[in-house]
Amino acid sequence: MISIDEFIKKSHMLSKVMIEDPHNGVRGYIVRSLYFDTLYDGDYFEKLAGVEIRRKIRLRIYDTNSDFAMLEMKQKQGANQLKRSLKVSRNDAIALTKGDYSPLISYGDPFAAECYAVMNCRCYRPKTIVQYHRKAFIAKENKIRITFDNQIAATESCFDLFSPKLNMNPVLDPYDVVLEVKFNGFLLDYIRRMINGIDRSELSVSKYVLALQNSYQTKL
Repeated sequence: MISIDEFIKKSHMLSKVMIEDPHNGVRGYIVRSLYFDTLYDGDYFEKLAGVEIRRKIRLRIYDTNSDFAMLEMKQKQGANQLKRSLKVSRNDAIALTKGDYSPLISYGDPFAAECYAVMNCRCYRPKTIVQYHRKAFIAKENKIRITFDNQIAATESCFDLFSPKLNMNPVLDPYDVVLEVKFNGFLLDYIRRMINGIDRSELSVSKYVLALQNSYQTKL
């Protein structure tokens, strides 16, 4: 977690040595995700408890006019993380947001079949939509990605993923920015030095947890 002024300074530095994501623009681009969880929020509580092997399932879009969405499963085991994804049509994504997972059967993809089985057997249901601004940089050498996420907001009152207007509530101070470094195998030394210049401790920041945590606190 870093401050907004650190974000501005670091993003300016990174733009000199890394490739900007083509969708960045001036303020970055919008990311919107609908998260699924079990009836009693099993994935949420496993994350809070620090269970070593756990998963998150979500639908993600970058444009409400898009004709597709990405169904993603993030699996965590210790320090390692695996993300798999499947491109689904807009109509099929809408069905998933309503708790109908049968369209996944028609894809003939092992990952689609796995998602269908897991989401039905464990009674997954739509839980919350999270949206934020992202600015991303890519290292051409080995596709390292550094992302800055801010203006994180969420809603549990509507699961219309493609709606151009959702009543979203902030779940993080707008002056806080989440910095993530994503790499396979090793981190290039010049990038490591730039990141280490930030005087912050490493934290586990889950946008899904932030969204549901806000809801649980409200209920209490």
